[in-house]
Amino acid sequence: MKSKTILISFIFLILSGCVGISSKGIFGTGVSIAFDPRSLGTQIDDSVMQKSLTARLVLRDKSYLLSVSTKVLDGRIFLTGKVIEPEEKLHLTKLAWETKGVRSVRNDIKIKEDFNFTQSAKDLLITSQLRAALIFNKNIKAANYQIDTYKKKIFIYGISLTTDERKEVINEAKEILDVEDVIASIVLVEDLRIQKN
Repeated sequence: MKSKTILISFIFLILSGCVGISSKGIFGTGVSIAFDPRSLGTQIDDSVMQKSLTARLVLRDKSYLLSVSTKVLDGRIFLTGKVIEPEEKLHLTKLAWETKGVRSVRNDIKIKEDFNFTQSAKDLLITSQLRAALIFNKNIKAANYQIDTYKKKIFIYGISLTTDERKEVINEAKEILDVEDVIASIVLVEDLRIQKN
């Protein structure tokens, strides 16, 4: 009986990891599948590209699993995180371009510096404030956006339904106290290759 309970718990754990409880959605692109305007085929293609790139990064260096984040939206690859050497940043860009189906690559990876707890706490606070602002703004589908903050610079990735929504997301980010820069990589629905019907 005990082994049966453990087996059921294990299966539940695996399945719950597959259904995307967090804002990353089922396909891990930072966009909720419920609001995702991409076709199912495009979502799957993006997911395959992201998993392929992540696997190749980890094969090169296991530390990339924790230090580098990849996002794929409509064949566009976005890289964020920190590496030790500038050459690594260039190599990661090359790896991203070698991914089958890639349309463009944006590399926002930074070179590592000594860990600064105060700066990291400020960055986390900025991310949390922006996430809350997007959730409470009724004109924004907050689930469609992924936010990273590094040294008071906000990086926003996602899909906007309209240009007005994109402007509103950027304005919300600029209103956060202590933000030095907002780098928005927001794709408009009309710019997607294939959309849901």
